[in-house]
Amino acid sequence: MEYTQLGRTGLKVSRLVLGTMNFGPQTDETDSHSIMDAALAAGVNYFDTANVYGWGENKGRTEEIIGSWFAKGGDRRDKTVLATKVYGNMAPDGDSWPNHEKLSAVSIRRAVEASLRRLGTDYIDIYQFHHVDRATPWEEIWQAVDVLVQQGKILYAGSSNFAGWHIALANETAARRGSLGLVSEQCLYNLAERRAEMEVIPAAEHYGLGVIPWSPLQGGLLGGALRKQREGGGARSTTGRSADSLRSEEQRAQIQAYEDLCDKHGVQPGDVGLAWLLTRPGVTGPIVGPRTQDQLDSALRAVELKLSAELLTGLEEIFPGPGPSPEAFAW
Repeated sequence: MEYTQLGRTGLKVSRLVLGTMNFGPQTDETDSHSIMDAALAAGVNYFDTANVYGWGENKGRTEEIIGSWFAKGGDRRDKTVLATKVYGNMAPDGDSWPNHEKLSAVSIRRAVEASLRRLGTDYIDIYQFHHVDRATPWEEIWQAVDVLVQQGKILYAGSSNFAGWHIALANETAARRGSLGLVSEQCLYNLAERRAEMEVIPAAEHYGLGVIPWSPLQGGLLGGALRKQREGGGARSTTGRSADSLRSEEQRAQIQAYEDLCDKHGVQPGDVGLAWLLTRPGVTGPIVGPRTQDQLDSALRAVELKLSAELLTGLEEIFPGPGPSPEAFAW
Protein backbone atom coordinates (compact mmCIF):
# COMPACT_ATOMS: atom_id res chain seq x y z
CA MET A 1 0.00 0.00 0.00
CA GLU A 2 1.19 3.49 -0.82
CA TYR A 3 0.76 6.36 1.65
CA THR A 4 0.68 10.11 1.28
CA GLN A 5 0.20 13.20 3.42
CA LEU A 6 -3.39 14.33 3.83
CA GLY A 7 -3.26 17.75 2.23
CA ARG A 8 -0.99 20.13 4.10
CA THR A 9 -1.11 18.09 7.33
CA GLY A 10 1.51 15.75 8.72
CA LEU A 11 -1.02 12.92 8.77
CA LYS A 12 -0.09 9.92 6.59
CA VAL A 13 -2.99 8.10 4.97
CA SER A 14 -3.38 5.24 2.50
CA ARG A 15 -4.05 6.04 -1.14
CA LEU A 16 -7.23 4.01 -0.93
CA VAL A 17 -9.99 5.03 1.47
CA LEU A 18 -12.36 2.42 2.87
CA GLY A 19 -15.92 3.72 2.63
CA THR A 20 -18.35 2.10 5.05
CA MET A 21 -21.75 3.30 3.79
CA ASN A 22 -22.83 -0.27 2.99
CA PHE A 23 -22.01 -1.59 6.47
CA GLY A 24 -25.39 -2.24 8.04
CA PRO A 25 -27.78 -1.59 5.16
CA GLN A 26 -26.22 -4.13 2.76
CA THR A 27 -23.41 -5.88 4.63
CA ASP A 28 -24.03 -7.44 8.04
CA GLU A 29 -21.82 -6.81 11.06
CA THR A 30 -19.79 -10.02 10.75
CA ASP A 31 -18.94 -9.47 7.09
CA SER A 32 -18.29 -5.77 7.72
CA HIS A 33 -15.74 -6.69 10.39
CA SER A 34 -14.09 -9.13 7.99
CA ILE A 35 -13.81 -6.46 5.30
CA MET A 36 -12.30 -3.98 7.75
CA ASP A 37 -9.82 -6.59 8.97
CA ALA A 38 -8.81 -7.37 5.38
CA ALA A 39 -8.45 -3.68 4.52
CA LEU A 40 -6.25 -3.02 7.54
CA ALA A 41 -4.16 -6.11 6.79
CA ALA A 42 -3.63 -4.76 3.26
CA GLY A 43 -2.41 -1.45 4.66
CA VAL A 44 -5.57 0.62 4.21
CA ASN A 45 -5.55 2.88 7.26
CA TYR A 46 -8.08 5.57 6.21
CA PHE A 47 -11.70 4.63 7.05
CA ASP A 48 -14.58 6.95 6.17
CA THR A 49 -18.10 6.96 7.57
CA ALA A 50 -20.91 9.38 8.55
CA ASN A 51 -23.32 9.71 11.44
CA VAL A 52 -26.34 9.20 9.15
CA TYR A 53 -25.08 5.95 7.60
CA GLY A 54 -27.44 3.11 8.33
CA TRP A 55 -30.24 5.36 7.06
CA GLY A 56 -33.90 5.55 8.03
CA GLU A 57 -34.63 4.20 11.48
CA ASN A 58 -31.10 2.78 11.61
CA LYS A 59 -29.18 6.05 11.41
CA GLY A 60 -25.90 5.61 13.23
CA ARG A 61 -25.81 1.84 12.74
CA THR A 62 -22.68 2.01 10.56
CA GLU A 63 -20.78 3.91 13.26
CA GLU A 64 -21.89 1.28 15.76
CA ILE A 65 -20.50 -1.50 13.57
CA ILE A 66 -17.16 0.30 13.36
CA GLY A 67 -17.26 0.79 17.12
CA SER A 68 -17.80 -2.92 17.77
CA TRP A 69 -14.87 -3.64 15.43
CA PHE A 70 -12.64 -1.27 17.40
CA ALA A 71 -13.76 -3.01 20.60
CA LYS A 72 -12.10 -6.24 19.41
CA GLY A 73 -8.76 -4.63 20.19
CA GLY A 74 -5.58 -5.61 18.40
CA ASP A 75 -4.60 -1.95 17.94
CA ARG A 76 -7.45 -1.54 15.45
CA ARG A 77 -8.23 1.98 16.60
CA ASP A 78 -4.61 3.09 16.85
CA LYS A 79 -3.89 1.90 13.30
CA THR A 80 -6.97 3.56 11.81
CA VAL A 81 -7.34 7.13 10.60
CA LEU A 82 -11.04 7.60 11.32
CA ALA A 83 -13.18 10.11 9.44
CA THR A 84 -16.87 10.68 10.07
CA LYS A 85 -19.34 13.39 9.11
CA VAL A 86 -21.88 15.76 10.60
CA TYR A 87 -24.84 17.58 9.00
CA GLY A 88 -27.72 15.17 8.41
CA ASN A 89 -30.82 15.08 10.59
CA MET A 90 -30.29 12.44 13.28
CA ALA A 91 -33.77 12.69 14.74
CA PRO A 92 -36.04 9.67 14.15
CA ASP A 93 -37.77 9.77 10.78
CA GLY A 94 -40.79 12.04 10.87
CA ASP A 95 -39.42 14.02 13.83
CA SER A 96 -38.43 17.48 12.63
CA TRP A 97 -37.43 18.83 16.06
CA PRO A 98 -35.02 21.79 15.67
CA ASN A 99 -31.26 21.50 16.12
CA HIS A 100 -30.95 17.85 15.17
CA GLU A 101 -29.11 18.69 11.96
CA LYS A 102 -26.71 20.98 10.11
CA LEU A 103 -23.80 22.90 11.60
CA SER A 104 -24.91 25.15 14.42
CA ALA A 105 -22.65 24.99 17.47
CA VAL A 106 -25.30 23.08 19.42
CA SER A 107 -25.81 20.59 16.59
CA ILE A 108 -22.06 19.99 16.19
CA ARG A 109 -21.63 19.48 19.93
CA ARG A 110 -24.56 17.06 20.13
CA ALA A 111 -23.50 15.17 16.99
CA VAL A 112 -19.86 14.66 17.93
CA GLU A 113 -20.74 13.28 21.36
CA ALA A 114 -23.21 10.84 19.80
CA SER A 115 -20.69 9.73 17.16
CA LEU A 116 -18.01 9.16 19.80
CA ARG A 117 -20.40 6.94 21.76
CA ARG A 118 -21.37 4.90 18.72
CA LEU A 119 -17.79 4.57 17.53
CA GLY A 120 -16.53 3.57 20.95
CA THR A 121 -13.61 5.97 20.79
CA ASP A 122 -12.57 9.16 22.53
CA TYR A 123 -11.47 11.03 19.42
CA ILE A 124 -12.17 11.39 15.69
CA ASP A 125 -9.24 12.04 13.39
CA ILE A 126 -11.11 13.96 10.69
CA TYR A 127 -14.51 15.47 11.44
CA GLN A 128 -16.16 16.38 8.15
CA PHE A 129 -19.01 18.72 7.26
CA HIS A 130 -21.22 16.54 5.06
CA HIS A 131 -22.70 19.53 3.25
CA VAL A 132 -22.72 23.33 3.30
CA ASP A 133 -24.88 24.96 5.98
CA ARG A 134 -25.96 28.24 4.44
CA ALA A 135 -27.66 29.44 7.62
CA THR A 136 -24.73 29.17 10.06
CA PRO A 137 -21.82 31.65 9.93
CA TRP A 138 -18.34 30.21 9.67
CA GLU A 139 -17.26 32.08 12.78
CA GLU A 140 -19.72 29.95 14.78
CA ILE A 141 -18.68 26.72 13.07
CA TRP A 142 -14.97 27.31 13.70
CA GLN A 143 -15.58 28.32 17.30
CA ALA A 144 -17.30 24.97 17.88
CA VAL A 145 -14.54 23.09 16.06
CA ASP A 146 -11.78 24.87 17.97
CA VAL A 147 -13.35 23.83 21.27
CA LEU A 148 -13.52 20.19 20.13
CA VAL A 149 -9.88 20.30 19.04
CA GLN A 150 -8.86 21.77 22.39
CA GLN A 151 -10.82 19.03 24.15
CA GLY A 152 -9.05 16.38 22.07
CA LYS A 153 -12.32 15.06 20.64
CA ILE A 154 -11.36 15.79 17.03
CA LEU A 155 -7.98 16.40 15.39
CA TYR A 156 -8.85 17.90 11.99
CA ALA A 157 -11.86 19.27 10.13
CA GLY A 158 -12.81 18.42 6.56
CA SER A 159 -15.57 19.17 4.09
CA SER A 160 -17.72 17.25 1.65
CA ASN A 161 -19.71 18.47 -1.35
CA PHE A 162 -18.36 22.03 -1.08
CA ALA A 163 -18.00 24.42 -4.00
CA GLY A 164 -14.63 26.03 -4.55
CA TRP A 165 -15.76 29.33 -3.07
CA HIS A 166 -17.10 27.55 0.01
CA ILE A 167 -13.63 26.11 0.59
CA ALA A 168 -12.13 29.59 0.19
CA LEU A 169 -14.65 31.22 2.55
CA ALA A 170 -14.22 28.52 5.18
CA ASN A 171 -10.43 28.66 5.19
CA GLU A 172 -10.15 32.44 4.99
CA THR A 173 -12.43 32.68 8.03
CA ALA A 174 -10.36 30.06 9.85
CA ALA A 175 -7.14 31.92 9.04
CA ARG A 176 -8.50 35.13 10.58
CA ARG A 177 -9.16 33.16 13.77
CA GLY A 178 -5.75 31.51 13.75
CA SER A 179 -7.40 28.12 13.18
CA LEU A 180 -6.10 25.36 10.91
CA GLY A 181 -9.24 25.26 8.77
CA LEU A 182 -10.30 22.51 6.39
CA VAL A 183 -7.71 19.85 5.55
CA SER A 184 -9.73 17.67 3.16
CA GLU A 185 -12.60 17.81 0.69
CA GLN A 186 -14.73 14.87 -0.40
CA CYS A 187 -16.24 15.52 -3.81
CA LEU A 188 -17.94 13.66 -6.62
CA TYR A 189 -15.10 13.04 -9.05
CA ASN A 190 -14.40 10.35 -11.60
CA LEU A 191 -13.67 9.88 -15.30
CA ALA A 192 -17.30 10.47 -16.25
CA GLU A 193 -17.86 13.38 -13.84
CA ARG A 194 -15.00 15.87 -13.97
CA ARG A 195 -16.67 19.18 -13.11
CA ALA A 196 -14.71 19.28 -9.85
CA GLU A 197 -11.62 20.09 -11.93
CA MET A 198 -13.00 23.53 -12.73
CA GLU A 199 -12.95 25.07 -9.26
CA VAL A 200 -13.23 22.57 -6.40
CA ILE A 201 -9.91 20.82 -6.94
CA PRO A 202 -7.97 24.03 -7.70
CA ALA A 203 -9.36 25.57 -4.50
CA ALA A 204 -8.44 22.46 -2.53
CA GLU A 205 -4.90 22.52 -3.93
CA HIS A 206 -4.52 26.24 -3.21
CA TYR A 207 -5.59 25.88 0.42
CA GLY A 208 -3.78 22.60 1.00
CA LEU A 209 -6.75 20.24 1.23
CA GLY A 210 -6.46 16.59 0.33
CA VAL A 211 -9.08 15.59 -2.27
CA ILE A 212 -11.05 12.43 -1.49
CA PRO A 213 -13.25 11.48 -4.49
CA TRP A 214 -16.48 9.67 -3.73
CA SER A 215 -18.33 7.49 -6.25
CA PRO A 216 -15.05 6.86 -8.14
CA LEU A 217 -16.83 4.52 -10.56
CA GLN A 218 -19.90 6.77 -11.02
CA GLY A 219 -22.29 4.39 -9.32
CA GLY A 220 -20.91 1.35 -11.18
CA LEU A 221 -20.99 3.00 -14.62
CA LEU A 222 -17.20 2.75 -14.95
CA GLY A 223 -17.02 -0.77 -13.56
CA GLY A 224 -17.87 -2.61 -16.76
CA ALA A 225 -21.59 -1.77 -16.71
CA LEU A 226 -22.30 -2.69 -20.34
CA ARG A 227 -20.43 -5.97 -20.12
CA LYS A 228 -22.32 -6.85 -16.96
CA GLN A 229 -25.61 -6.02 -18.68
CA ARG A 230 -24.77 -8.39 -21.52
CA GLU A 231 -23.76 -11.12 -19.08
CA GLY A 232 -26.89 -10.66 -16.98
CA GLY A 233 -25.06 -9.39 -13.89
CA GLY A 234 -24.42 -6.09 -12.22
CA ALA A 235 -27.59 -5.06 -10.44
CA ARG A 236 -26.24 -1.52 -10.07
CA SER A 237 -26.49 -1.00 -13.83
CA THR A 238 -30.29 -1.14 -13.59
CA THR A 239 -30.77 1.61 -11.00
CA GLY A 240 -29.34 4.95 -9.94
CA ARG A 241 -26.65 7.02 -11.63
CA SER A 242 -25.43 4.17 -13.81
CA ALA A 243 -28.88 3.37 -15.21
CA ASP A 244 -29.63 7.03 -15.90
CA SER A 245 -26.45 7.34 -17.95
CA LEU A 246 -27.00 4.13 -19.91
CA ARG A 247 -30.40 5.34 -21.12
CA SER A 248 -28.56 7.86 -23.28
CA GLU A 249 -27.27 6.47 -26.56
CA GLU A 250 -24.45 9.02 -26.53
CA GLN A 251 -23.31 7.95 -23.08
CA ARG A 252 -23.72 4.26 -23.90
CA ALA A 253 -21.38 4.80 -26.84
CA GLN A 254 -18.93 6.60 -24.56
CA ILE A 255 -18.96 3.78 -22.02
CA GLN A 256 -18.62 1.20 -24.81
CA ALA A 257 -15.55 3.04 -26.09
CA TYR A 258 -14.17 3.02 -22.55
CA GLU A 259 -14.71 -0.71 -22.09
CA ASP A 260 -13.22 -1.39 -25.54
CA LEU A 261 -10.13 0.66 -24.61
CA CYS A 262 -9.73 -1.30 -21.37
CA ASP A 263 -10.07 -4.59 -23.27
CA LYS A 264 -7.43 -3.45 -25.74
CA HIS A 265 -4.98 -2.90 -22.89
CA GLY A 266 -5.98 -6.05 -21.01
CA VAL A 267 -7.22 -4.28 -17.89
CA GLN A 268 -10.50 -4.22 -15.99
CA PRO A 269 -12.65 -1.05 -16.31
CA GLY A 270 -13.17 -0.74 -12.56
CA ASP A 271 -9.43 -0.99 -11.92
CA VAL A 272 -8.75 1.68 -14.53
CA GLY A 273 -11.32 4.07 -13.06
CA LEU A 274 -9.67 3.91 -9.64
CA ALA A 275 -6.11 3.95 -10.95
CA TRP A 276 -6.87 7.03 -13.10
CA LEU A 277 -7.92 8.99 -10.02
CA LEU A 278 -4.59 8.17 -8.39
CA THR A 279 -2.85 9.97 -11.27
CA ARG A 280 -4.83 13.18 -10.80
CA PRO A 281 -3.29 16.28 -9.20
CA GLY A 282 -4.47 16.93 -5.66
CA VAL A 283 -6.12 13.53 -5.15
CA THR A 284 -5.21 11.83 -1.89
CA GLY A 285 -7.19 8.67 -2.58
CA PRO A 286 -10.63 7.59 -3.77
CA ILE A 287 -13.27 6.18 -1.44
CA VAL A 288 -14.30 2.62 -2.24
CA GLY A 289 -17.40 1.21 -0.57
CA PRO A 290 -17.21 -2.58 -0.87
CA ARG A 291 -20.22 -4.69 -0.05
CA THR A 292 -18.17 -7.90 -0.26
CA GLN A 293 -14.62 -9.10 0.21
CA ASP A 294 -14.27 -9.62 -3.56
CA GLN A 295 -15.05 -5.97 -4.20
CA LEU A 296 -12.38 -4.92 -1.71
CA ASP A 297 -9.84 -7.24 -3.37
CA SER A 298 -10.61 -5.67 -6.75
CA ALA A 299 -10.08 -2.16 -5.37
CA LEU A 300 -6.76 -3.18 -3.81
CA ARG A 301 -5.54 -4.44 -7.20
CA ALA A 302 -6.26 -1.05 -8.71
CA VAL A 303 -3.76 0.63 -6.38
CA GLU A 304 -0.99 -1.45 -7.95
CA LEU A 305 -2.07 -0.71 -11.52
CA LYS A 306 0.15 1.67 -13.49
CA LEU A 307 -1.54 3.22 -16.51
CA SER A 308 0.50 3.65 -19.66
CA ALA A 309 0.78 6.99 -21.44
CA GLU A 310 -1.14 5.51 -24.37
CA LEU A 311 -4.00 4.42 -22.13
CA LEU A 312 -4.12 7.78 -20.36
CA THR A 313 -4.29 9.55 -23.71
CA GLY A 314 -7.14 7.28 -24.79
CA LEU A 315 -9.05 7.99 -21.58
CA GLU A 316 -8.65 11.73 -22.12
CA GLU A 317 -10.08 11.40 -25.61
CA ILE A 318 -13.13 9.50 -24.38
CA PHE A 319 -13.71 11.57 -21.23
CA PRO A 320 -12.34 15.08 -21.89
CA GLY A 321 -12.27 17.28 -18.83
CA PRO A 322 -13.97 20.68 -18.69
CA GLY A 323 -10.71 22.57 -18.55
CA PRO A 324 -9.63 25.09 -15.91
CA SER A 325 -11.76 27.94 -14.64
CA PRO A 326 -12.50 30.54 -15.94
CA GLU A 327 -11.39 29.37 -19.40
CA ALA A 328 -13.92 26.52 -19.24
CA PHE A 329 -16.78 29.00 -19.47
CA ALA A 330 -15.13 32.21 -20.74
CA TRP A 331 -12.66 33.35 -23.39
